[in-house]
This record gives sequence, structure tokens and C-alpha cells, in this order.
Amino acid sequence: MFKTKKEFVFVILAGIFITNAVVAELIGGKLIQIGPFVMSIGILPWPIVFLTTDLINEYFGEKGVKKLSIITACLIAYAFIVLFLAIGIPAAKGISPVNDEQFQAVFGQSMWIIVGSIIAFMVSQLIDVTVFWFFKNRTGNKKIWLRTTGSTIISQLFDSFIVLGIAFWLPGKINFDTFISSALTGYTFKLTVAIILTPLIYLGHHLIKKYLAEDEKQY
Repeated sequence: MFKTKKEFVFVILAGIFITNAVVAELIGGKLIQIGPFVMSIGILPWPIVFLTTDLINEYFGEKGVKKLSIITACLIAYAFIVLFLAIGIPAAKGISPVNDEQFQAVFGQSMWIIVGSIIAFMVSQLIDVTVFWFFKNRTGNKKIWLRTTGSTIISQLFDSFIVLGIAFWLPGKINFDTFISSALTGYTFKLTVAIILTPLIYLGHHLIKKYLAEDEKQY
């Protein structure tokens, strides 16, 4: 079992972080249209990634986020390797409810998407943690909203353009205008969600602080 409550909190946050990051990358190949705008469905789990990243930053520091980000990037690569192997194994004809073509269509993301996803993830996470601690070192424990929202605003600007640029624009799947509009739409969505999530950041911060304080009283 866990030696301390802080260790338990880290495992929970890390599990939520990794699960949502991996899911986001696996479903990222599907593009959706909202009005005249196109963006990746992979943005859906990212608000949870934002939330857990900020909480891990707050309680486990810069090294904790960087190590977890590297581990997650490796797990994303591992997931793609498993899917690649699964695609190569023929489905049982007449028995499997999902045939090879259907499976390939859903999970057969191109190498460009895989590379773009991993690069965008690592770059955005490293930028996020750097900006977060830039503000925290100057404001201390005050202005939580500034370091959480500020780090997301900057890091996700890079993420939105990197992943779509590598995965869709460079291989010629979308034209330049669609690339720019899609990246801006995705970024606007993430920015809006980051602002909306600000109260949840404060709530999560309060609950964790209270939970850990109870642990400290025992010693």
C-alpha cells in the first residue's frame, strides 16, 4: 500500500493524466466540424490533462511533471506499437464482429499522426511546466489562476499547431488554410476550456491541500 497520502494523490493524478493523454492521442485521427471550423476530436480529453498537469505541478514540482510526461510519451508510443501489431494480425473471418478494414480505419493512424502527437505532447508539456514555474517563482502561492491558465495558454498554442502541422498538413491531408483555421479553432477551444476550468483548479487545490493536511496532523 501507499506510505503516505501524498504518494496516493500522485498515483491517482498520474493515472488520470496518463489515461486521458493516451486516449486523446488514440482518437486524434478523427476530424470534426463545428460550423465552418474543423478540429481533431482528440481535444476532448485534454481539459482533464490540463487540470491534472497543474495539480501535479503544484504539489509535486517541475521534476514530477517532466518525468511523468516522458513516461506518458513512452506509453503513447507503446500503445501505437501494440495497435500496429494488432492491425497486422488477420481477423477471424465470419466470426469477428470487426473486420480488418474496419479495425484499420479506426486504429490505423499514419506514422505522421503518431510522430506529430508525441512531438506535440512533449513540447507542450515542457513549455507548460516552464511557464508554470516562471509565474509561481514570482507569485509564490498566490495567483493560482495566473500560473495555471498562463501556462496552458502558451503551451497549447504550440501543441495545436505542431500536431496538426506534422500529422495533417505536411503529408498533404489538409491544405494550409484548413491547417491554420483548424489549429486556431482547436486552440480557441482549449483556451476557453482552460478559463472555464479555473474554478475546478481551485477546488482541486483545496481538496488536495485539506487531504494532505490531515495526513500531516498524524505525525
